[in-house]
Amino acid sequence: MIRPHDFQYAMENTRVVVAPSQAIETFGTTRFHFSLVSELLDEVDQVRVRSGTIEAERPRILSPAHFSKLLLDGFGDRARDFADWLEANPDSARILRYGFQFRKTDLSERVLHEPMEDALARLEEEIRTGDDPFATLIAGVDDVWEVCLLKFSMEMIQKSAGENVAEWKRRGLA
Repeated sequence: MIRPHDFQYAMENTRVVVAPSQAIETFGTTRFHFSLVSELLDEVDQVRVRSGTIEAERPRILSPAHFSKLLLDGFGDRARDFADWLEANPDSARILRYGFQFRKTDLSERVLHEPMEDALARLEEEIRTGDDPFATLIAGVDDVWEVCLLKFSMEMIQKSAGENVAEWKRRGLA
C-alpha cells in the first residue's frame, strides 16, 4: 500500500519531459508508448528506465439517461429524483468517459549507469528524432512509478477532452 506522503511525493516529482504530439483519439483506441526514468534509491548515477504501453480506450459521451443509471447504484429515492431530473433535461450534463489499461505484459526495464539528466537528454533526443507521435518520456519516482504513469494519464485526459468534444460537435454527435 502506498503511504500518503509517498503518493504526494510522486505527484509533485513527476514531470513529462516529452509529451506525445497526439492527443487521445476521439474515435479509436490510442496506445501511448512511454519511457519512465527514475533514479535508483541509494545508488549514485544509476537510473531505471521502464518502457511499455498505456492503452486509452475510445472516449465515450455518457448521456444523462445512461449516467443516471450509473448514479443509482447504492442510492435511495432522492437519488432517483435527481436521475429523473437528469433524464428530463438532456442538455444538463454530458460526461466524458475515458478508459485506460496499463498492460504490464508490454513492460520492460533496464538499469543505466549514468546520471538522470544525461539519461533523460539521450532518451529525449531519441524520441524527438523518431516518428512516433504517441511516444512520451516521463521523469518519475522509482518505488511509486505507477503513480507517475497515472498522473501522466490524467494529464492526457485533460489535454484531450477539449479536442474530443470539439470533434464530436463537428460531426453533430454532442
